[in-house]
Amino acid sequence: MAQWTFLTNHAHVLLCVAANPQILLRDVATLVGVTERAAQRIVGELEAEGYLTRERVGRRNTYRLNPDRPLRHPLDRGHHIGELLDAFASPAAPDAAEHPAV
Repeated sequence: MAQWTFLTNHAHVLLCVAANPQILLRDVATLVGVTERAAQRIVGELEAEGYLTRERVGRRNTYRLNPDRPLRHPLDRGHHIGELLDAFASPAAPDAAEHPAV
């Protein structure tokens, strides 16, 4: 049986870039489970539609997301990617003093 997920590869790429704006595309590809070429294509599509910008800094790219861009599906048009990013942001690690080891 084929595996499926609730989020698209585009959403996963956005989440990777949000977590690390200087991430390498080969690392994005590995995390998302796509080829590096597919990761490049997705970033290009996101950039073309204004969801992110890419700035060359030395030999690396730095990505900046535009959280005010709307989600693309007609059912989701009332929401923007900032909401998605907020919903999936990694929570801070709990403070060891608050949660002592047993």
